[in-house]
Amino acid sequence: MRRALQCMAVVFALVLVAAMQVSAADIELAKKSTLEEILKRGELRVGFEAGYMPFEMTDKKGNFVGFDIDMAKEMAKAMGVKFVPVNTAWDGIIPSLITGKFDIIMSGMTVTQERNLKVNFADPYIIVGQTILLNKKHEGKVLSYKDLNDPQYIVTSKLGTTGEQAVKRMIPKCQYKSFETETEAALEVVNGKADAFVYDLPFCVVFMAQQGAGKLVFLDQPFTYEPLAWAVNKGDPDFLNWLNNFLRQVKNDGRYERIYNKWIKGTEWIKDVAQ
Repeated sequence: MRRALQCMAVVFALVLVAAMQVSAADIELAKKSTLEEILKRGELRVGFEAGYMPFEMTDKKGNFVGFDIDMAKEMAKAMGVKFVPVNTAWDGIIPSLITGKFDIIMSGMTVTQERNLKVNFADPYIIVGQTILLNKKHEGKVLSYKDLNDPQYIVTSKLGTTGEQAVKRMIPKCQYKSFETETEAALEVVNGKADAFVYDLPFCVVFMAQQGAGKLVFLDQPFTYEPLAWAVNKGDPDFLNWLNNFLRQVKNDGRYERIYNKWIKGTEWIKDVAQ
């Protein structure tokens, strides 16, 4: 009986030591969290690429505005720190996060398995999909993305985006042309140099309202499922936990709905955006 009690005591001691070691490791991990760095610095540095309407843009006064910008400001306010925008070229945005040029990517980024190998994503804050802006000469003839899967059609999108991926994966037989910006790619269709532009639903809604009347046909039924989420560096569970709780809170207290209605449903802001 005594030996059994001694064995139980040894096992208990080992479990206690292991628990203490895990706890100490957790504390050390928490100290290294980006969240702690943000609080110490007193600034939330947010990476994005201005130009993706209606998520991040520049207004006529030179200020950064948009859905993601308003969400970032709410986030900084909740942390009690200053919002610091960091406008960054899209093709370098993930490397810039990894090297510490900012704390988080809030730039209408679609969650993909390839990106998830390099960064971690918070829970999706909005779901979008790829839609089509079609040159009006094809009205009634091209009814979906499937009809564009033919060498006679020139299809455009933005370099390095899920729009480009969707074209290559789902419309492989078309002639594909990539552009540095989504606006350039869409204007190629407006100007009759291409047949269709493939891109995220929110941008296509805005572009159609601004420049598509009488020139384009909007095939507004998304043909892909694409969740957008905020990206942070890997190995930071505390920051992810805070972000997911923040998102849950704003989605249930009216702040998210207010921002969504302003930028996604409304178009009143268009007149103030730099063209």
